This record gives sequence, structure tokens and C-alpha cells, in this order.
Amino acid sequence: MSRNSRSTQPSDAGEPLGPLPQEFAAIIRPELPSLIREIGIEVTRAYPEYARLLNGPYGQAIQIGVEQNISVFVDQVASPSAPSPLRDEMCRRFGRYEAYEGRTLETLQGAYRLGARVALRRAKRIGRRYNLSPTLMLSFADALFAYVDEIEALTREGYLEVQSHSVEKKETLRRRLLHLILAGPPVPRTAIAELSEQTGWPLPERVTLVALRTPAQLSGSDLDNDVLVELSTPQPHLLIPGPLDAQRRHMLEKALNGTRAAVGMTVPTATAADSIRWARRVLDFIDAGVVDDAPLVLCADHMLTLWLLADPALLDQLAERELAPLAGLTPTRRDRLIETLRIWFDTRGTAAQMGALLAVHPQTVRYRLRSLEAIFGDQLTDPEGRFATEGVLRALHLHERTEQLP
Repeated sequence: MSRNSRSTQPSDAGEPLGPLPQEFAAIIRPELPSLIREIGIEVTRAYPEYARLLNGPYGQAIQIGVEQNISVFVDQVASPSAPSPLRDEMCRRFGRYEAYEGRTLETLQGAYRLGARVALRRAKRIGRRYNLSPTLMLSFADALFAYVDEIEALTREGYLEVQSHSVEKKETLRRRLLHLILAGPPVPRTAIAELSEQTGWPLPERVTLVALRTPAQLSGSDLDNDVLVELSTPQPHLLIPGPLDAQRRHMLEKALNGTRAAVGMTVPTATAADSIRWARRVLDFIDAGVVDDAPLVLCADHMLTLWLLADPALLDQLAERELAPLAGLTPTRRDRLIETLRIWFDTRGTAAQMGALLAVHPQTVRYRLRSLEAIFGDQLTDPEGRFATEGVLRALHLHERTEQLP
């Protein structure tokens, strides 16, 4: 047994248990994906409030935190001295979030312990499969619950950090208000209205959300007092009451202080989550090169792109239907005709103009256009059919540039 194995705390029986062998990590690592799913199912079933959070705007960040907690335990079995700064910060953020939401740590601690019980149940099955010794299984249980104590302590640090800053109580409540607004239904509007009154923040009819690049470094003194701010999550954002008029835009550009941002559309407060979803999507499009980068990008300028790329699965179905006449062609000829048709839709230009864009002879363009007319027939003259085909080609062209998106 390796002396670098993860050591365990003494058991309740009084005799210290041996450390876990590093080789044990290799046995349990393949189980992680299904174990993470199983823990998620059990926790959301026992604690429905976490099911709502996982389906909300912060669901991805929470999922990453859960995966970190579980994966680091295995990593520490394989390499006990390895640091885990990301896991540590995620645990502290969980604690901060519970404090922002005005809850005690009881529910989160219960979720941690339930996850440990699910993991222990899985470990027992693995133990039987590999005929592992009872002593090793006891060591695993001891190490697992010692690890739960460790992540609970980290979570408590984040929780107490928020509670100890009484001077920041108002900002804490305002962040909680922002969380509730973005969570949308089933959060009762009365709960939002009560918190709005408690913080002295007039609840507006319409709002504009702003997605920020990380790391977000704002000049808070330049922000209007009624702007709600959340910078502690992996996806920082702002809420501006009402529309982004010229005065608000000047304020925002001054406060951004070099931080890149995308501004969502102005929407009713009840649908604020749509505005931030569009803004974050536009940031993704900037990463993919679909949308040009700028210090401040407005979703309103890219609504067609958002629409055309909103549902990739539906786009595949439409493309299959609208481009069916080309299905029997070789891939090379099909691609050439599709590109020619797209350029024709875009420009309605002459053969010479299209030839310059396609880098081919005008006569080649004329030949391809005659082929397209013969292949598609009435589909290119019927207004509805032409609109559908053009929409598919535009969306496919955009989609090709987004393949690097997660």
C-alpha cells in the first residue's frame, strides 16, 4: 500500500483505519459520470428547491460545483497532496448563495450527506464486484465522511463571510432579489414584491439584462443606484430597470471600465430570464466569430441570428426537407450548388457579380443557376418555398461558424 495514499481520520471505535490505496481511484473513477447523475436525482427528489435551481439560470454553475466536489475526492485518493482551489471556491460559493437566499446551512448539509450515502451505496456494489476487503470498505466510508466534513467547513466559510458583513446586507438582499427575478415562475410575484419593498428598490414593469465577460471589473460608483449587480457567479450580469436609453447607455459604458458586455432586449420583468439568455447567447456568438466583437454589443442588432440559431435540431429537420432535391448529388456538387444558391439569395446579383464572390467564371454561375432551376423547380418561385429555403441556407451558414460552441 502506497504511503502517499489518502489517510483517514480515526474511526469511532478508537483505532485508526488505514489509508486508501491510490489504486482505488482507478476503480471508482469510471463510475463518476453515472454516480453524479444518480446523486443529482436523489438530491433533487429529496430537496425540490434544488431541482428548481438546477433548471434555472444558475443550473450550469451548480452542476459544475457538484461535479467538482465528487471528482476532487477521487483525485485526492490518487494524489492526496494535490491542491483543489476550484473545488474550495465552489464550496464557498454554495455557502454564500445559501446566505444570499436567507436560508440556513441545514438543507445544503443534508444534501451533502445524502450524496455521501448514495456514493457509499455505490461503493458497496463496487466492493462486492472486486471482492474488496471489509477493512478497505470501512476506510472508504471513513474517508468519505471526513471529506464531507471538509466541504461542509468550506461551505460554512462562504456562508459566514456573507453573514459577517452586516454593512453589505442591503447589497446581499439586492442580489437575492436579482436571483428571484431571474428565476421567474414558480417564484411568487408577491415574494419578489416583498423583497423589493424591503430593499427600497421600486419594482419596474420592464427590465434590460446585461451579460458581462469574466473577469468583470466594474466601476460601481458610475452605476445608477437602481442597477442590480451580480458579479460573484461564473456568469456575471446586471439588471437595468427599463430600457437602455441614451443616458443609461452612457452610464453603462462608463462603468464597464474595459469589461466586454452584451445587452439583452428590454422585456417585462416576469420574463427577465429571456433577456439574460439572449445576451449570453450573443457572447457565445462573439466567441464563434458569428457576431463582431465590441465593448458593448446589443442583442437587438442580432435578433435574426438569435432566431435562426435558436433550435439546431429543428434546423436539421428543415434543412433535410428544404434541400431534399439535392440529396442525390455528390457532396462536392451539392456543396457548390448550395453556396451558389445562398449567394444568389444574398445578392440577387448578375452572373459576373456572383462569379467574383464565388471565384468562378460567370458562365459557371449561369450553368449552376440553370441546374438549380431544374432541380428545385417551383420551390424557388413560390414565395413561401423560397422564404423557407433562404432561411435554411442563412441558418446553415451561421451554424457552420458556431460548431466550436459548447
